Amino acid sequence: MAEMERLSSKWTATAASIYIQSAAGSSYAFSIYSSALKSSQGYDQSTLDTVSVFKDIGANAGILSGILYSAVALNRRRIGGPWVVHAAGAIQCFLGYFFLWAAVTGLVERPPVAAVCLFMFLAAHAQTFYNTANVVTGVHNFSEYGGTIVGIMKGFLGLSSAMLVQVYDTFCKDKPSTFLLMLALLPTFVSILFMPLVRIYEAHRSDIDKKYLNAFSAFALLIAAYLMVIIILKNIFSFTSWASTATFIALLVVLIASPLGIATKAQKFESKRLPETLDPLLENPEPRLASSKFSASEEPVEHEHEMLVDHLEDMNLPRAMGSVDFWLLFIAMICGMGSGLATINNMSQIGQSLGYTTVEINSFVSLWSIWNFLGRFGAGYVSDYLLHTRGWARPLLMAVTLATMAAGHIVISSGFSGNLYVGSILVGICYGSQWSLMPTITSEIFGIRHMGTIFNTIAIASPIGSYIFSVRVIGYIYDKEASAEDSCNGTHCFMLSFLIMASVAFFGFLIALCLFFRTRTFYSLIVLKRLRHSPRQ
Repeated sequence: MAEMERLSSKWTATAASIYIQSAAGSSYAFSIYSSALKSSQGYDQSTLDTVSVFKDIGANAGILSGILYSAVALNRRRIGGPWVVHAAGAIQCFLGYFFLWAAVTGLVERPPVAAVCLFMFLAAHAQTFYNTANVVTGVHNFSEYGGTIVGIMKGFLGLSSAMLVQVYDTFCKDKPSTFLLMLALLPTFVSILFMPLVRIYEAHRSDIDKKYLNAFSAFALLIAAYLMVIIILKNIFSFTSWASTATFIALLVVLIASPLGIATKAQKFESKRLPETLDPLLENPEPRLASSKFSASEEPVEHEHEMLVDHLEDMNLPRAMGSVDFWLLFIAMICGMGSGLATINNMSQIGQSLGYTTVEINSFVSLWSIWNFLGRFGAGYVSDYLLHTRGWARPLLMAVTLATMAAGHIVISSGFSGNLYVGSILVGICYGSQWSLMPTITSEIFGIRHMGTIFNTIAIASPIGSYIFSVRVIGYIYDKEASAEDSCNGTHCFMLSFLIMASVAFFGFLIALCLFFRTRTFYSLIVLKRLRHSPRQ
């Protein structure tokens, strides 16, 4: 125990969170085992889509994880910590996927659809517990670089699906039922192994924070580049079993060694300076927030006071939902996350209608996780840079990404040669950026204390938007175009749908722009306070 205390720091907490996030994105791997689930249970496509909807709801409705985190990790007289949230996620992950494995293999009698939907929900819902514990703890530990740490955590969650596909190709190729059992065991084991290290540490600003966060960022880019090359090569060439094993072992070695090495170097350098105090909430119950009070010299002028007063205190969920900013952010996320998720859900069908080959379609789907990662990571890093150096409010970058997403939808609707190459990159990067910007903006506008609950509530916008655009827009128009045939071929199949989603994304741009104008004074004052008064180690 003494040895663990000696090794514990915000850097080892970050490395541990990266390990957990790297195994936590199992909900993105649904396509690998969906056919086995469909055939073993005798489902039609409509029933399978219903199961998939419960997956999407479970993976995005993380309100309970936020409430639990606030209760066990931030309470002054708390018993527990972020590990409790990880444990709750591990239990759900194991129960959900183990039941699905038992159903697919026939270990249990064919269950009713409602039971499969419930356990699919539980399996996906575990992801929100892992994500909340890692993201919110990271923001507490590196509050000065919230965008960067959220980008790193969200980025590895986005990459995890590509990593799990590598696990499937290496150990479970053409055995989706075995893959389900692996999903029950691997994320559960990884989270239980590393969750004691994920803890909140005193958030003093250190000169080395940016340097070593940049090292974690460089490592993330290295992993993404490696996976992108492997995905492309595997879609072009046939890998033998030993080649797949070799590429996976190389990935595993780098993945295990690098975060631990970066954390060790940072901790050694930092130990020569002012030591950190573990769990400062016991001594200083109020975490230092990005929206903490201003000094007398920075008191806002009279006409600004009414706009800023709500932002100077942590808001709970009901109070946040009573603010205009909450609903502006929520609507913007319906437009961005909803249309982005609808795009990836229909990528295969779009490719088929436009005459792309199976290899090309598989490449689009596989590489989506890479573009998703680049958006999650890049938006966090760039928004931090612009905030610290130019004082630009993060909602401005959110508006830019929504405008770019609208352009991506227009590209896909156009049907020109190679349109999916360009369109999937634009939409994928912009979709990922929303998942990085939204939690960070939430922590800054509404405070860190209830950040987990609030950003997980806003995240419900993703499945809501996906249902609207996938079922009521894309599905309806596609079925109408294909009414005389079994399938639809040509640009007309999806042109109108994506023009509608382009209009919606542009509307989201206008909403994000409103949020920017409402909060730009608040953000500029935060930047001034950080530059002048942030404590250093």
